[in-house]
Amino acid sequence: MTVLWAEPAVASSEPDRSAVVRFVARRWPLLPLLGTVLLLAAPLPAGSEAGSGGLAPADAASAGLVLFCLVRVVRSRSRPLTRAAAAVLGLPVIGIAVATATAVDPLATLPGFVRYLQVFVLVPAAVLLLLRDAGDFRIAAGSLTLLALAQGALGVHQYATGTGASYMGEDIRAVGTFGPTDVMGMATVVAYGLLAAAALALSPPPGTRRALRAAAGAAAVLLVVPLALSFSRGAWIATALAALVMILLTGARRALSALAVLTALVVVLVGGPGVGTELISQRLSSITQVSSAPDRSVTDRYTMWAAATGMWREQPLTGVGMKGFPAHRDGHSGIGLSSGGDTAGAGRAYRKQPLLSPHNMYLLILSEQGLIGATAFAASWAVILAGAVRRLLRARDGRRTAVDCGLAAVALMLWQTVDFLYADIGGPSTVLTGVVLGLAAWWAFGPGSTTSPVRARVPDARTAPPGGATAK
Repeated sequence: MTVLWAEPAVASSEPDRSAVVRFVARRWPLLPLLGTVLLLAAPLPAGSEAGSGGLAPADAASAGLVLFCLVRVVRSRSRPLTRAAAAVLGLPVIGIAVATATAVDPLATLPGFVRYLQVFVLVPAAVLLLLRDAGDFRIAAGSLTLLALAQGALGVHQYATGTGASYMGEDIRAVGTFGPTDVMGMATVVAYGLLAAAALALSPPPGTRRALRAAAGAAAVLLVVPLALSFSRGAWIATALAALVMILLTGARRALSALAVLTALVVVLVGGPGVGTELISQRLSSITQVSSAPDRSVTDRYTMWAAATGMWREQPLTGVGMKGFPAHRDGHSGIGLSSGGDTAGAGRAYRKQPLLSPHNMYLLILSEQGLIGATAFAASWAVILAGAVRRLLRARDGRRTAVDCGLAAVALMLWQTVDFLYADIGGPSTVLTGVVLGLAAWWAFGPGSTTSPVRARVPDARTAPPGGATAK
């Protein structure tokens, strides 16, 4: 097994404080990444909610993260990425650049150019550069779970006290700090944290304390409640599919036991006390009610999907330009499209939220960037997901010690690709999309990503694998 980090045994008389000092000295470069994630737990300032165009603190932190990694690369004077990683992460730049250059007003598309570059290129590359071993990955994944627990707790409180976003005439929808204009924000955060915690619970590395594994399992189960109370159908579907795939990848025997325990706990937590059972059932049934009796949100969504495909047919190669969907929406929509969604609650006054996107990332890219952009993005994401699955299978078959990282990377990437069928980027939580892509890319392409830091004797140099990382 390749060893990325090893330390000699510490004498029992040495103070525990020295271990903390070594840990901080080793992991302090992760602070910009942790700040980017954990800043989303704080209440959002005015003007940073979805659709407002304001700069959220997490976005500012992500800029600091990118700058920090750039300085480190310049100082190290080394090639930062492998050719494969650079090619895969750089593919979206093709579609973004072509769509911007061919737009009717290129200057008007610059905000969209910067946003796409931030989320799909710069932040993922920075995360890939920042992580050095499985220990770094686990810390980053743990920050996702901490954020999810904080936002989820607030979401449950909103439901219980009637202080959430408006849903079916009641202020009960769990949205966390993201407000009623970004109802997908909390659901996204909670889903990320749930999957990260479940990966550690399903396949903990050797030497993991039982208490930590139990805490990870409990966190994953508890996060089911705020996810359910978010009433987000797309997040439900993506989480269920990603969790199922992750459980199946742990092996048949463990998968059966995990599914049985998870099913029982979900029934007890959600079905037993009646936590929004009737409303959740109605929300689930509305997924299939497309032609018989669809609700307004389903009708609007399918109408905007049709509008997006109409824009693509008009400009098949390059699309209508970055941020061009709102301007061309009405010209390609039927009379069934409403003027916007009603938002209220969670400390916000009533507001009509305009429909600025098709709520489908693939169709949004197709309509605004054409086949060139859609092919570039789809190819990049497909290669990352395939590479992550391939390395996970190799790590599992080889009994490597970082299988939990592989499970988390695959589940998070799979969740994102499925959720993009029902959602697109927008709002402060969007920056986490870049973090998730970076985590998956590190597992798929990062050197030594299938290994884990081991506190053991430093191996003899003669036993180190050729071309592998050496112990420090």
